Amino acid sequence: MSFDTYGLSPALLRALADQQYTIPTPVQSAAIPLVLAGHDIMAGAQTGTGKTAAFTLPLLERLYPNGKRDPAARKARALILTPTRELAAQVQDSVRNYGKHIGMKSATVFGGVGMGPQIDALRRGVEIIVATPGRLMDHMQRRTVDLSGIEILVLDEADRMLDMGFLPAMKRVIGALPTNRQTLLFSATFSTEIKGLAAQFMRTPQEIQIAKPNSVASTVTHRVHPVDGESKRDLLLHLLNSEAQQTLVFCRTKHGSDKLTKQLGQAGLRAAAIHGNKSQGQRTRALADFKSGRVHVLVATDIAARGLDIDQLPMVINYDLPMVAEDYVHRIGRTGRAGIEGVAISLVSRAEEGLLRDIRKMLKQDIAIVNVEGFEPTHALRLDGPSSGASRPSQPARGQHARRPHVQAGRGSGEHAAANKKRRPFRGGKPAVART
Repeated sequence: MSFDTYGLSPALLRALADQQYTIPTPVQSAAIPLVLAGHDIMAGAQTGTGKTAAFTLPLLERLYPNGKRDPAARKARALILTPTRELAAQVQDSVRNYGKHIGMKSATVFGGVGMGPQIDALRRGVEIIVATPGRLMDHMQRRTVDLSGIEILVLDEADRMLDMGFLPAMKRVIGALPTNRQTLLFSATFSTEIKGLAAQFMRTPQEIQIAKPNSVASTVTHRVHPVDGESKRDLLLHLLNSEAQQTLVFCRTKHGSDKLTKQLGQAGLRAAAIHGNKSQGQRTRALADFKSGRVHVLVATDIAARGLDIDQLPMVINYDLPMVAEDYVHRIGRTGRAGIEGVAISLVSRAEEGLLRDIRKMLKQDIAIVNVEGFEPTHALRLDGPSSGASRPSQPARGQHARRPHVQAGRGSGEHAAANKKRRPFRGGKPAVART
């Protein structure tokens, strides 16, 4: 199977050839024909499966048959909603890359940056809008965006948008769109709320399930290093100095991320932090520096778990275990992509035993427990006790972003914000991170 078999326009095939992509991924093979046929779809797919191209390519083909566009077109025809600023920016990059030989106009609308440039772009006329719900609501309230011509709606990572409290905003946005439209919903899981959303706003959607919920790539090696809490930083430094490769490190809180980044810098490592308290400019620079190799370690909170498009990242380290077991899957989904092997390491103290039990129960598999010489914990981990009861924490730790499915999203809120070139599986993302 190749992209040539779908009847895509020469303009789109040329864009794919520019990036030397020929083989569709499973989600692309399943979704593209259905979207081209005009169906609404509900697709269960994790990040890293090529889902961005699974909706972008057929969306462009339906809007611009044979790669032709109307030069006089000014009204927006497609809306793509994403949970975070980073994901919105990456989807916009994909739209531009695949549509570069069509000449269409697109714009991103998200918080953390000024409204002025977005208003100017919308007034000049765009055909595709990539937006986060909070900032799009701002534009709707100011009447600076016209959604009356939307033909295709994409809800990307719908479960994450619900987790961030965007359900009321999503309903309001969808309610403002024409009812005679095509809706494409992509989600890692299909919760009751998502099924209810689909029942209310979609027309007999075709369901696609690429991977089991909470499944992890077989190319990821999981490892736990038990350690006393006060020795975590030293163990992390030991691992980073032993493994000369780029690493994404997850912390539980924004303050903890900043503190750890400073300590890594003092130890001589090139590190940067990315979390919700950083400005959009700071977040963009940190990610760009990490992708280019100028930064060796990127320290992040869970804002980055499902919003970062990083191909071929060799290692992810959980400095703190996530409070919600499902977030472990989304964190380590940054590594082991495109058939490339990756390593997911968790530094676990006695205080996190329950969280580790939650993760093992969710994955339905054991995780190797490996002591590191010189960092053996005072007490061994107990893995046969009760779970933490933190799968859906009602009271998050200070500074932590937890799941809040029923929180009203306010104005502008919630935007925290083996392959070779000849037959390389297409992932729909940015170029691979250069190894250091």
